[in-house]
Amino acid sequence: MDEMIKELERFKDHTSAFGLADIALILALSFALSWIVGWIYGLTHRGTSYSQSFAQTLVIMCMVTALIMLIIGSNIARAFSLVGALSVIRFRNAVKETRDVGFMFLVMAIGMACGTRFYLLAVLATAALSAVLVFVYKADSFSKRVSERLLRVRMPIDRDFEEILEPVFRDRLDDSRLVSIETVSGGVLQEVVHVVVLKPGVAPHSLLNDIRAVTDNNKAALVIGQQEVDL
Repeated sequence: MDEMIKELERFKDHTSAFGLADIALILALSFALSWIVGWIYGLTHRGTSYSQSFAQTLVIMCMVTALIMLIIGSNIARAFSLVGALSVIRFRNAVKETRDVGFMFLVMAIGMACGTRFYLLAVLATAALSAVLVFVYKADSFSKRVSERLLRVRMPIDRDFEEILEPVFRDRLDDSRLVSIETVSGGVLQEVVHVVVLKPGVAPHSLLNDIRAVTDNNKAALVIGQQEVDL
């Protein structure tokens, strides 16, 4: 019984640096601020690779970071112990967009600020960076008009694709570059991928019709907006 009382007193000494009110405030504030960041992420996301689970992970990551910073405090031994414990984690999911990394670092910074009780810094940083993200999204900053498109063409394996496609490309395209060649359909067909730039006034469907006419009506696809599509 005496040993149990001593252990409880020791536990009390370890947790005397913060109380239940501090824990509740830190977790609540990190949750609220990361929720705002997750909402901004969904608002400013473009393309087809939006992930609801990633947005939810932002909230969890911020709260966990705040909790870790609260546990560490100013104890260097605890910091090294947590580094060793976290080093065993292996991440296998690739980040699809570079901006997602920025959001991850943002919620981690907010969690660190909350966990170290820099509450005003966490609030101001969230407000300022959220405003920057919305401004960059609304202003469409650093955008560039992309005229290049991906053209996928299938034809019999015994046909010379350069000889077949050259007249169509000469009439319909300003530029074309070969990207890849591969066999499909059990080696019966070949699929040729080009990066192409259409001439002004040339409609995509007219290009595809001309290509199908010289490839025995096999599949031809023009990928528009390939920068936002996972190929």
